[in-house]
Amino acid sequence: MKKIKRNLNNLSIKWKIFYYLFGFCAILLIILWLFQTTFLESFYKSIKLNQIKSNATTISKNIDNDNLVDLIKDISMSSDSCIVIVDKNSEATYEYSSYRNCMLNDISLIQIEYLISKANDNGGELIGYYDKNELKFGNIIDPNYPFNNDGNYVVSIETPQTLIYVKNILKDNGEQITLFISSFTTPVNATISTLRIQLIYITIIMVVLSALLAFIISKKVSKPIESINSSAKVLSKGNYDVKFDSKGYKEINELSETLSYTATELSKVESLRRELIANISHDLRTPLTLIAGYAEAMRDLPNENNFENAQIILEEANRLSALVSDALDISKLQSGVVELDIEEFNLTKLLDSSIKRISELVKSGGYSILFEYDNEVYVNADESKISQVFYNLLINAINYSHDDKEIIVKQKDLTDEVKIDVIDKGEGIDKEDLSKIWDRYYKVDKNHKRSFSGSGIGLSIVKSIMILHKTKYGVDSEKGQGSDFWFYLKKSK
Repeated sequence: MKKIKRNLNNLSIKWKIFYYLFGFCAILLIILWLFQTTFLESFYKSIKLNQIKSNATTISKNIDNDNLVDLIKDISMSSDSCIVIVDKNSEATYEYSSYRNCMLNDISLIQIEYLISKANDNGGELIGYYDKNELKFGNIIDPNYPFNNDGNYVVSIETPQTLIYVKNILKDNGEQITLFISSFTTPVNATISTLRIQLIYITIIMVVLSALLAFIISKKVSKPIESINSSAKVLSKGNYDVKFDSKGYKEINELSETLSYTATELSKVESLRRELIANISHDLRTPLTLIAGYAEAMRDLPNENNFENAQIILEEANRLSALVSDALDISKLQSGVVELDIEEFNLTKLLDSSIKRISELVKSGGYSILFEYDNEVYVNADESKISQVFYNLLINAINYSHDDKEIIVKQKDLTDEVKIDVIDKGEGIDKEDLSKIWDRYYKVDKNHKRSFSGSGIGLSIVKSIMILHKTKYGVDSEKGQGSDFWFYLKKSK
């Protein structure tokens, strides 16, 4: 069993669809055979029985109707039945038959009284099949033939049979009458034999057609899926230029578009990854080269073993540490493992101290940083993360300020929040690049050389921290007119 299941699981989608469709057609054929042969006689008799009962109910409801005679005639003609009404003395008061040789016309008084008695014993109603050959000789009905004590027929023979229905009816005047309805039930064995021969031909035709149809449908449905599967295998090997052009139906079209988009995005990520490796390699190589050069000089040249060289080695080591820290920070932030340490602190003092510290570092390059604010502001946030945000925005402004080396920091005290702007007067950013600058590893100017050390992923860190704080951030910039990077924080109450 497990082996069969394993083999089924290893089937291609084309053959699975084929077997499902072919199996469905086979089930339909089996149902057709059962209903047209095995159950045909049962259905036929059941329909006949229900028809007679329905007619008896209609007559019972209209037993005191003035148009009863016409009603009985219509029912007899429409249902091909024989109807007789007898009074309490078992004498026929009305009878009508739509066909000749009605069995009810051949029933003796004793037989009528016997049927009425059986109906009384059975709750006022009796129904069963009776062989015409038995009545021909005028035999009295055997108590066990053709009815049983439950009123159900027990005879099933090849010769034509008559279904006899007996029902006691009470008229409005209190008089009890008995309704007899009979109808022929033709044996269906000959019909079944004919249908069986027809079904053999139908089955052969249906098997061939269903197999052909199942193969065509399975091939049509599976072809685009197989094409996507082949392209996906190419994509898994790192070929991001693969195209998913499969067409077939809505879900396949959507899947094809999704995978094409995925391939395009993976191609961008791969390109950015390579660029990141190149950038970080360059950033790491410079301090490593300096550290190695000064260390060798201090080792080989006694006069070079001094404080200045040791300080350079220390600064470059710190630079390396900062680069590694940024790479780790962005990974942690974007993976969602960082939790904020929210507390109240003086935002103005934090900005001022950061500006003074960075100003000293870039003073030799001719950069100036102006800080504009009206009053000190306290906020509830993660102080170390906000410091990191501001540091990255300042470094970004310094790196892209170009010839105009003035940076302006503005603190705007609003009603419930405070807005921080970091403004540079550099070349600005194209509109099509504004939404991309926050992406990890994205760089607007590929050939731009940074004026200050950094990992190149500072804006991505800013974005992640701002998202964690659930606050607004953004940039206003136009090409040739500088950039204004800003963010909001809620003031403490």
